[in-house]
Amino acid sequence: MTELAGHLVPPSHAEQLVLGLGSNLGDRLQYLRQGLFALLLHPEIRVTACSRVWDTQYVGPGTQDPYLNLVCLAQTRLAPLALLAVCQSIEQRLGRPPGGHWQPRTLDIDILLFGERRGADDLLVLPHPRLGERGFVLGPLAELAPDLRLPDSGETAAAAWARIRAAEDSWLQPVGEPLVGLTGTVGNEEEWCAALAVHCR
Repeated sequence: MTELAGHLVPPSHAEQLVLGLGSNLGDRLQYLRQGLFALLLHPEIRVTACSRVWDTQYVGPGTQDPYLNLVCLAQTRLAPLALLAVCQSIEQRLGRPPGGHWQPRTLDIDILLFGERRGADDLLVLPHPRLGERGFVLGPLAELAPDLRLPDSGETAAAAWARIRAAEDSWLQPVGEPLVGLTGTVGNEEEWCAALAVHCR
């Protein structure tokens, strides 16, 4: 759809984003760190806040190892499909295996909210169609922006998280401090070089 396509929007129209990152293969925390740093290094993405890392049970068909998840708030001038291409490039650079939506992965970056935009095509649906039912997203999101209203239900993130927490039998718990704070990042030179490589191919 045309509202998802394009590359850049004017500077005065930078969009507010909610992104979800997850990993359940290999060194999960390291993949989250490198993926987050790659987003921080992109010249058209500004990460403004990051949740703690949450340890979460896999939700979906079959069985998989647990995930580490986090949510970050950001701003961008990229159009939705251009941002999707950036996210997929980071995933691939960090070794995400090819496959369907229900496969284990080194890194998954989901565009959960993109301002007020709504739209769908073969590549992207906005807002994320399962946002209001995903405890592993709602827990970190309620931590960051409890009063944020979900587009489809009108619930706040905090109310949706309370509803999911009461109904789910899966476990979700924060396991550490945010990987990025308001004043900068925590990462070593090797991690930053790995993240920078994503944008220098």
